[in-house]
Amino acid sequence: MNNKRITVKELIEDNDFEVIYEAKDAEKTYLYTTEFNRPGLQLSGFYTQFVSNRIQIIGGAEWHYLKALDPEVRRSRLKALFDHKIPLLIVTRDQEIFPEMIAFARQNNCTILRTEDGTSRALNKLITYMERALAPTLRRHGILLDIFGVGVLMLGESGIGKSETALDLIVNGHKLIADDSVLIKKLDERLIGTSPKITRHFMEIRGIGIIDVERLFGIGSIMEEKEIELVIELTQWDDFADYNRLGIDDEKISILDVSLPKIEIPMRTGRNTSVIVEIATRNYKQKELGYNAALALNQRVLNSIETRKRL
Repeated sequence: MNNKRITVKELIEDNDFEVIYEAKDAEKTYLYTTEFNRPGLQLSGFYTQFVSNRIQIIGGAEWHYLKALDPEVRRSRLKALFDHKIPLLIVTRDQEIFPEMIAFARQNNCTILRTEDGTSRALNKLITYMERALAPTLRRHGILLDIFGVGVLMLGESGIGKSETALDLIVNGHKLIADDSVLIKKLDERLIGTSPKITRHFMEIRGIGIIDVERLFGIGSIMEEKEIELVIELTQWDDFADYNRLGIDDEKISILDVSLPKIEIPMRTGRNTSVIVEIATRNYKQKELGYNAALALNQRVLNSIETRKRL
């Protein structure tokens, strides 16, 4: 699913703005875009093509312009701005809040926040936050691990052994990001995975129950989030399946329209799955660095054939 809106209340809770006035329905006031507006033109009376549902930013230039206005004119200009039902006004640089701002905010149910940050820094923080908050998102059943610095999303049907394999990898020094449910956000053309807050750092191991990975293995065994670079799917062994034996042709999987390399590992009694996952990850890193063992072997065979032909 795609998250296409957040509430003003969520923005307040997720950031460290000073709350000057919080609208009564801040939890029902929605923000839909990562674009912002500095209402310099609007404060001068020009509202053609004004997009009122954006966050409005009062920076140094806008504040000094308002300060220089006659009080009655300033009151009129601010009233016109708030009458357009803007969802949120943020004042930067810890500048003074004009009393009429609060009065008109109350009348129009608009939240006012303030920050000590300069306007450029505040905008950068807001853009980063809003891009993440509004990014296309889905929830995928699986386990996300950091293996040798690579974000590996492990998929497979319930009960196939994902958690047991992941636990073995954690014991070997790799890191857990999410178990069972992985939240995936698309940022630009990258996929960032994390865990739902309620299950963060916990794992379910059949026969044992719930374990706290951070408490058992220490802070070095967990991460908050990780870019997903490789997908490994654990499947039931099928004697008649045509498994990839050479690794020349790379399989792909699309998640949120982002193509990722995918490796299928068939499960069978006696196979050391965690070691195979480690080797698959190392092999992926080698390929990313330009070396493909399958292609190297293929080339060696071709060279041997050519040599024999010349004899």
